[in-house]
Amino acid sequence: MITFADVAFRYHELAPPVFSAASFTIEEGELCLIVGPTGSGKSTLLGCVNGLVPHFTGGIASGSVTVGGRDISRARPSELADLVGYVPQDPLSSFVTDEVELELAYTMEQLALSDTTMRKRVTEIVDLLSLSELRTRALATLSAGQRQRVAIGAALTAGPRILVLDEPTSALDPGAAEEVLSALHRLVHDLGITVLLAEHRLERVVQYADSALLLQNRTVTHGPVADILATSPVAPPVVRLGREQGWQPLPISIRSARRVAADVRAQLDHATPPGDDVIHGDTALDAAGITVDYPGVRAVNNLSFSARRGERVAIMGRNGCGKSSLLWALQGTGARSAGSLDVAGADPATLKPPQRRTLAGLVPSEPGDLLYAETVERECVNTDRAADVPAGTCRKILEDLIEEVDVSVHPRDLSEGQRLALALAVTLTAAPPLLLLDEPTRGLDYPAKAALARRLHDLADAGHLLIVTTHDVEFVAEFASRVAIMSDGEIVADGPAREVVAASPMFAPQVAKILPGWLTVEEVREALR
Repeated sequence: MITFADVAFRYHELAPPVFSAASFTIEEGELCLIVGPTGSGKSTLLGCVNGLVPHFTGGIASGSVTVGGRDISRARPSELADLVGYVPQDPLSSFVTDEVELELAYTMEQLALSDTTMRKRVTEIVDLLSLSELRTRALATLSAGQRQRVAIGAALTAGPRILVLDEPTSALDPGAAEEVLSALHRLVHDLGITVLLAEHRLERVVQYADSALLLQNRTVTHGPVADILATSPVAPPVVRLGREQGWQPLPISIRSARRVAADVRAQLDHATPPGDDVIHGDTALDAAGITVDYPGVRAVNNLSFSARRGERVAIMGRNGCGKSSLLWALQGTGARSAGSLDVAGADPATLKPPQRRTLAGLVPSEPGDLLYAETVERECVNTDRAADVPAGTCRKILEDLIEEVDVSVHPRDLSEGQRLALALAVTLTAAPPLLLLDEPTRGLDYPAKAALARRLHDLADAGHLLIVTTHDVEFVAEFASRVAIMSDGEIVADGPAREVVAASPMFAPQVAKILPGWLTVEEVREALR
């Protein structure tokens, strides 16, 4: 169905190849997972399948890519719409209408299909993806998980035999991610559609995959999922645990790991998990009765919350529960209908922007909003100067988070994960007393997330207050000293991280599901020494 034969690609003559000598075949009805470090070329490889690379992006390609018997080099992306459906990282940016049903029909209209055919296909897709209750809804009112399913439906209505998805679950809570992955599972097994999927949160996806592609050091390797993950530099906790314990065959799911973990559980019976962090810092933030209203929606409802210097707080909850609205209200620029806020003796909402930035820094879920310079290098230089820190500080933080960033390129030309890392480096360089991060791990691989967690630990140890909203349960296990869970604009659970996440079926990390009481592979390693 998809064949790469000795394919190489670079974006311009002076650029190193993104990958070279790539040769593999993905069969019909196969779900293939693309894995690799941040910036390794996963999105570029996806673009080669639907023709956007190089027909839209430009660049220099060699070798041949054959999709469904068609030579991609001789077909424009528009000519592949009936063969390859594409779902980008941010589905909202790809929508062209305002309503679910209209969006589902749009591609078919461009292909000049008859009204009868369009109605039939829309009905079929609505039933297949459980969209019947959303059919007449405005796209702007949908949750992230609902938008993702609509985007998949819109890609399918043209009748493609191949579906290409870029980070389809990275912005979703665990429940919404399960909905999307279950839908993809049905497409593969019931309809025989070939799915090619790039994803960083491998713990969610590996159990659904038939094979995997590893992009590393400009090479591409294809094989069974367990074989690829056995040597991959990026692997979910269940695989890392299996590697360290020498489990064979290597487990890639919680169920398979639990079957072979009895000996480790017995050894851990004589060990005690690390205790809860005790934070003695002064109160750094005191919010009382915070309410945030939008037209027809109350996003945050009379919420009161306080935190101390040195705390590392993770706020979790389903998409649309009010997490981002709360962060913006705490930072001072977001809407606030009622309530009072004290951050280090001041209300950020009453301060002018320069004063506010020295008090509270926020990295939004769209990190490009923080980046203004023409190159990555200039962005780092400007940040060092504005923060009055030694030259090279911002770039050092960036290089600690991810490797091999071309500092000569425009920030908008970075991958999503690289762009997020740059925005994080910009904000962490300034290091205000209150740091607010909205989904800071989207697009980051496991080593980058571990590096970010270490950097945030260091800031907390220096007395900064860190508040992160996230769906990334594995990052929370490494980062948080405290977890608050939101629902419908209110905090419904709040306490020590180990206590809150271990008791939650939805938000428990993989290690806790295999070895109750333990949160990370590193904790287990230390206990078994």
